Amino acid sequence: MLEILRERFLSLLPRFDIKYKRYFFEQVDFKDKLIGILGARGIGKTTFLFQFLKENNVDLSKKLYISADSIEISNISLFDLAKEFSMKGGEVLVLDEIHKYPEFQRHLKQIYDFLDLKVLFSGSSALRLENAKTDLSRRAVLYRLKGLSFREYLELKTGLNFSSCSISELVNNHMEIAYDVMNHIKPLEYFSEYLKKGFYPFYFENPQTYYNKLEEAINIVIESDLPILFKIEPKNIIKLKKLVKLICMSEPYELNLTKLAQKAGLNRNTLYHYIDYLDKGNLLNILKPAVKGDAIFTKPEKIFLNNTNLNFCYCENQKTGTIRETFVVSQLRNFYHLSYPKKGDLLIDGKYLIEIGGKNKNFNQIKDTENGYVVADDIEIGSGNKIPLWLFGFLY
Repeated sequence: MLEILRERFLSLLPRFDIKYKRYFFEQVDFKDKLIGILGARGIGKTTFLFQFLKENNVDLSKKLYISADSIEISNISLFDLAKEFSMKGGEVLVLDEIHKYPEFQRHLKQIYDFLDLKVLFSGSSALRLENAKTDLSRRAVLYRLKGLSFREYLELKTGLNFSSCSISELVNNHMEIAYDVMNHIKPLEYFSEYLKKGFYPFYFENPQTYYNKLEEAINIVIESDLPILFKIEPKNIIKLKKLVKLICMSEPYELNLTKLAQKAGLNRNTLYHYIDYLDKGNLLNILKPAVKGDAIFTKPEKIFLNNTNLNFCYCENQKTGTIRETFVVSQLRNFYHLSYPKKGDLLIDGKYLIEIGGKNKNFNQIKDTENGYVVADDIEIGSGNKIPLWLFGFLY
């Protein structure tokens, strides 16, 4: 079996001849023994794993890639397979889509504890390692891979290089950063296409079939990944799909959870759980008030689809305000703490208050607020506390 898997790995290797490296490559500490790469379907996890395998200095014969959802290993002990690989001189083992393998946590723990192997594994963004029996969370170092930022999209589209910035650098130096970008390109020329189709890397394979691939990836998450991880009954899968559609059709701040539960055919507690699952599966982004208590049952103040590409995939008619807010939240999520403020649209790290709107948006709603900023669409460059919307795509 090991030879069959090795042959498959070697046959796949030439297909991933991708030179461009995501922001993510610089963040991973490859010295760790057990590394987990989590993220949404289609986000580029497999590409990242193959880039690592190609750049790793270990001899090719000592490296192995296995897709954990392949038929070949469905009835084989993952630990026994790893043990055989290690006994035959293996040093680096990469396990893709690990959440598809039954009791994967136990096998990863055994590999970590008993074998001298470096292991990288990828899994659904909803994957959880907190398990009292295995306590894998203390052994594995986890990283979460996001979709393409607007900056990365521009680099792939134009072949140019642009620097990323922190939120602090952005609010303090946005004019200089914008001028630097505008010396090379006109960002608004590319921004609309990014909002529609630029978040998932497979856009660059074939833009014409982009939404077909995106819908396929979403369906796998809803029909396979989430039911496996959260034991969702098959009869309720259609309700998950309906819930995503209903959220897409609603304004983020207009959601009535009681009505949403009725339309989706769910009771209120199940609705809260399903919203949490979809959030963990990288299909939603949720804004909650800063309160203590059970996070799942804290009423969401705003619910967005995870990124603007999902809006264009799921809904025929787009609301400009929703697209703007969804974009900003998607670029900030996972890097900063976001909450819903009493005034304004978004509070970042409890410090920066922003109001999002069009080019004529004023400061009325956040006046007399320290660290208050207007994020304006359809402008190339801002001034003072008014920042271009597109520039929030340069945060990673």
